Amino acid sequence: MRAALITLAALSLAACGSRAPLAPLEGTSLPPAPHGANDRPEPEELLELEALAAPERSVELRRRSEEREDDPFDLPPN
Repeated sequence: MRAALITLAALSLAACGSRAPLAPLEGTSLPPAPHGANDRPEPEELLELEALAAPERSVELRRRSEEREDDPFDLPPN
């Protein structure tokens, strides 16, 4: 019985994904064009993240421990 429930749950989760291209729902339209733009963006363009929303990592991870420099703002509580 338990194996059947696990199989049913896995099949229902697998059916959730959609591989069809994005499109607005019937009876609705895409958002209006941004101010100053001539045309409206496509659905895929609306899903792209801006550089500030998902920045690239700009520092290399530390490979070994290193001594920290003194922090002048690390003060004990008053």
